[in-house]
Amino acid sequence: MSANDLLTNDLQREIRNERRFSLAEAIGREGGSFMKGESAIPRPLKAANEIKQFIAAHSLDPSGTLANELSAWSIADIRLSRQLETPLVALAQIVESLLNEPVIFYEFARQVAIAQSKLTGDRPYFQQPGQPPDLDADYTHSSIRQYLLEIAMFLEKI
Repeated sequence: MSANDLLTNDLQREIRNERRFSLAEAIGREGGSFMKGESAIPRPLKAANEIKQFIAAHSLDPSGTLANELSAWSIADIRLSRQLETPLVALAQIVESLLNEPVIFYEFARQVAIAQSKLTGDRPYFQQPGQPPDLDADYTHSSIRQYLLEIAMFLEKI
């Protein structure tokens, strides 16, 4: 340590002794090192936003109901919290489970019907497994399945 450094340290110590401690000053002294190397946006929020953006960019759903429900469904899924660094991997797993697990698929289809009825003000049309869809239904099991297959296809390309 040079004499100049000692002088600077002594001067800083003397100045600090004259002041009252405040949290604002301590934060100011630390400067940007609090967040050094980190984003100001929390990882779960970044992951959720990446999923929303991907679905919005690759959705062929005119009303947006399916896209919104898939986003909400995916963000609420525990797999996303396990894949915060790779949220599209989590989305691919979620879409795969929707396509391969009938109970989960039918619940998702029910949620889509409820969301669509809230949007339009009409009563929801719940298609029962193995039954033909209601003629007035905006979304059927086959249209929802087709939508999920298209999203899965886009996910495979990345």
